[in-house]
Amino acid sequence: MLGQNFSHSSFVFRGFPELQKHRRLLALPFSASYLLVLLGNSLVVYVIRSVAGLHSPMYLLVCLLCVVDVLVVTTIVPNMLLGFLFDWDHISLAGCLTQMFFTHFLSSVESTLLLAMALDRYVAICKPLRYAEIIDLSMLAKLLLFTLLRSVSIMATLVGLAGSLRFCSSNIIRHCYCDHMALVSLACSSTSRNSAAGLAVIICFVGVDIPLIFFSYMKIISVVLRAAAGEERRKAFHTCGTHLMVMMCFYLVGSVSFLSHNLNIPIPTDANSFMGLMYILLPATVNPIIYGVRTKEIRNGFLRIINLRAKTIMSVKVCPTGKPQTRRPPAEINSERTK
Repeated sequence: MLGQNFSHSSFVFRGFPELQKHRRLLALPFSASYLLVLLGNSLVVYVIRSVAGLHSPMYLLVCLLCVVDVLVVTTIVPNMLLGFLFDWDHISLAGCLTQMFFTHFLSSVESTLLLAMALDRYVAICKPLRYAEIIDLSMLAKLLLFTLLRSVSIMATLVGLAGSLRFCSSNIIRHCYCDHMALVSLACSSTSRNSAAGLAVIICFVGVDIPLIFFSYMKIISVVLRAAAGEERRKAFHTCGTHLMVMMCFYLVGSVSFLSHNLNIPIPTDANSFMGLMYILLPATVNPIIYGVRTKEIRNGFLRIINLRAKTIMSVKVCPTGKPQTRRPPAEINSERTK
């Protein structure tokens, strides 16, 4: 203990302490995951922006989800890779709090988007005649406003409470990024308010969003069971089941990682660091497949773009001089023949 009048202004990340000798090897899988996240999500965003038929609220939500996935992964992974490769693992208190805010803010935005997508599918399948009336661009704008207000207010409070603490003990953060409780656990003063705020975040997002998502998918499955048969039922179960599994992974792993310090759960540092990364990396990696490749309209839009580009390339005929040939108007050809 260095005394209550002292407070660290910089910190050192020590995620995966048992694998410190293999830090550079750890960079390989995380670099590959980061590239997959960038490529997959960027491709889905490009397809949705390029195909006019995909400019509906449902696909705009998918587009927003992909953008959020890229941003939240970019918030933590590049800095983490620099630490693995070049031992640049120091961060200032201000930088730590900034990273903490954007990491948790973007994760909370993703939670709200997943809820919005589940409710969108519920209205589309259970109330199809009222879909255009209920889900429109005005509703989407209100949802985005609600998302920003809820996430900014809650996460700003969380980060503000963390920034008011004094850190006079160790300055080693046992994580790969500035997780809320990983930083708070280093404080030398009372952290009861921070623990209460962490629990409030879990209740506000997990306790509200998960029941609504689960209810929406259960209603969707019940409607499909009554209306479809055979192959259609199997596809519905497969689609809904895949969505729910990824969402539960996102919420469950994130909650355990977030609450491990609050509830004094004895989780090894390596395991806690891995869970903290997976709850961000895994959804960002598989979401382009679940909501992009496996969505018929987006897949057809991608194939349409590829075919259009292929036809454009094939239609350009190059002359020996290197200039593209142009077709002469029929009237001009007939005039020369008459002469």
